[in-house]
Amino acid sequence: MTYSVREIYYTLQGEGAHTGRPAVFLRFAGCNLWSGREKDRAAAVCNFCDTEFVGTGGPGGGKFATAGELAAAVAVTWPTADANASPYVVCTGGEPLLQLDAAAIDAMHELGFEIGVETNGTIRAPSGIDWLCVSPKAAAPVVQTSGNELKLVYPQREDEAQPERFATMAFDNFFLQPLDNAVKEQNTRAATDYCLANPTWKLSLQTHKLIGIS
Repeated sequence: MTYSVREIYYTLQGEGAHTGRPAVFLRFAGCNLWSGREKDRAAAVCNFCDTEFVGTGGPGGGKFATAGELAAAVAVTWPTADANASPYVVCTGGEPLLQLDAAAIDAMHELGFEIGVETNGTIRAPSGIDWLCVSPKAAAPVVQTSGNELKLVYPQREDEAQPERFATMAFDNFFLQPLDNAVKEQNTRAATDYCLANPTWKLSLQTHKLIGIS
């Protein structure tokens, strides 16, 4: 298959259990919960997305005809000076599982990469992923009900997106991440209070925004 990629870049993971870890971000184009166009945002299942995933014009983006070409583009983005570091790639979007397949996973593993995925959970994940983070969106069905990390943006508008809906799923870690909107401080307080009252949940902050990196 041809892989459509918005951007590939090197940064620090800003959220969740791997906060602060250096990683190559592989952002696939496209999503199944929002077109990415502002005119469609209000009616979208997920209307609070804060990433650009339309097209292939971002840094490192493009069309990759084979899994090997895609893996090579990821590998060239990872710094090689530190031979002791374990290469790590975060496959994200949009919705990465619309495109990420066994061939791409195998190709990146062959180049020594540990593979993380951030998905909305509406598509079952293929085998071979090393770290699976599911971030449910609004009332969208969650078919991937197990993984390493569930990260819920909080609060969301639908009753179906309350933390109680997900707390019994088979994840190793549960995170609440304050919704970044006009009342972010209020959302952060609400998420903090919820974690204090329900210690299964941990607070996830978008630290990349706090320190001013992508």
